[in-house]
Amino acid sequence: QVQLVESGGGLVPGGGSLRLSCAASGTIFSINGMGWYRQAPGKQREWVASITSDGSTNQANSVKGRFTISRGNAKNTVYLQMNSLKPEDTAVYYCYAEIRVVDSFAMTRAWGQGTQVTVSS
Repeated sequence: QVQLVESGGGLVPGGGSLRLSCAASGTIFSINGMGWYRQAPGKQREWVASITSDGSTNQANSVKGRFTISRGNAKNTVYLQMNSLKPEDTAVYYCYAEIRVVDSFAMTRAWGQGTQVTVSS
């Protein structure tokens, strides 16, 4: 019913930049918050950044000042601009969206498949 597709991951040297994109599609009535989590090898998934439907943003302390989250004009796309990347940012990055599907009153969280970000030292 709902699909989130991420793109933009890759290998980048320390200090470099990447921009992740995530687009939601399917039988969507509305989307509220969107955001990003990441999971490094051997670690739990951790929250990175989020953005509400009215554009309010929040970031984890570990990325504040380096990562910027934004949404596209159509509101079904979320971006994560990552600057000044560090080796410890290496992880699989997952986007999510709080979605209300057509013919339902319930809000559910949908997840993307993940995109690998590797930062070399």
